[in-house]
Amino acid sequence: MKAKKSFIWLGILLLATIWILVRKNNVPYHSINGLVFGTIYNITYQYDGDLKSEIEAELKRFDGSLSPFNDTSIISRINRNEEIVTDSFFQTCFNRSMEISEETNGAFDITIAPLANVWGFGFKKGEFPDSMKIDSLLQITDYKKVKLVDGRVVKEDPRIMLSCSAVAKGYSVDVVARLLEKKGIQNYMVDIGGEIVAKGKNSRNGLWRIGINKPIDDSLSVNQEIQTILELSDAGLATSGNYRNFYYKDGKKYAHTIDPRTGYPVQHNILSATVIAEDCMTADALATAFMVMGLEEASAFANAHPAIDAYFIYSDENGKFQTFFTDGMKKYMPTK
Repeated sequence: MKAKKSFIWLGILLLATIWILVRKNNVPYHSINGLVFGTIYNITYQYDGDLKSEIEAELKRFDGSLSPFNDTSIISRINRNEEIVTDSFFQTCFNRSMEISEETNGAFDITIAPLANVWGFGFKKGEFPDSMKIDSLLQITDYKKVKLVDGRVVKEDPRIMLSCSAVAKGYSVDVVARLLEKKGIQNYMVDIGGEIVAKGKNSRNGLWRIGINKPIDDSLSVNQEIQTILELSDAGLATSGNYRNFYYKDGKKYAHTIDPRTGYPVQHNILSATVIAEDCMTADALATAFMVMGLEEASAFANAHPAIDAYFIYSDENGKFQTFFTDGMKKYMPTK
């Protein structure tokens, strides 16, 4: 009798498991898109419901914390030296930025704002600076001159201004991914302006395929020629490059990546850096730092840190595109 009951319960359990698996496989994938932070977002996820309104509400809260283009945001108020206690978005971004600044010996630095602005690549319109102006701004550019005390930003000099533009977009991707995780979603891809987090499988039960663009001078983002395809899951990806945000003056090209240690736009032969890390905020910040470092220093850093992988496109002495990537990057590169 006991054996019969056990068999019945086993059958019920088996049927329940089959029902759960069938229902899971029948849950549809949704794709939503829109504009945020002056760029395009595309999000695909497997879930029985439309989450666009919730996602956009979360991104609006994020914008209210870290957007320097939002006059009422926390970072804007900090830059105006208003007394304010920061929120969790700002604190997480600030603390991780300080860690990466330390790890990269200042190649990444959120106090870059005055320099980015004066070169015309920030949130304020700048004029082409002379060496004296650069030297004066370097006096207020150093991540070691700001700290967070009891939720408040403390500056050594009130002229110091912050910009999280090189890390916040990646962090916003993590924020959306976290929202999806809280919903129990296991298969998704979040793409905000080319910064990406992917988890699980796509609707064809394969890994998420991500294209890396060739770094062709294209300030209007018209040319989308693909350099290579990566297959990604359970990781964050970010790309930084100087081939879209630049200008020419007196026949010389000035790219938007400013070296916070020198105050000048970088002149390296590295054209783009793609980083894969456990989270997109880290990938975003390191991609920027690598553009500052240049190929030799960046590749040495990437090879010394097994938790990340990197793919670099650079120009050789003949002006031709060449690539360098870490050994770990190979597992993301399909053989077919």
